[in-house]
Amino acid sequence: MAMTLRLPEDTDRKLEELAASRHVSKQSLIIQATEKLLQEDENKRKVDRAVDYTFERYGKVVERLADA
Repeated sequence: MAMTLRLPEDTDRKLEELAASRHVSKQSLIIQATEKLLQEDENKRKVDRAVDYTFERYGKVVERLADA
């Protein structure tokens, strides 16, 4: 899907330099960064769900251990 992305001049310049140094396009860098951000967000949600599950299932044990 097409979209237009307007970047501040300084950010665009830095992105251009990074793309050149990696021999890839700016679009490729933006796609990689977006995919990394989405994966990090998914990983955080998985950890949050695991912590919630752990405290639901073992909350009383964790409280007793904290008091020990």
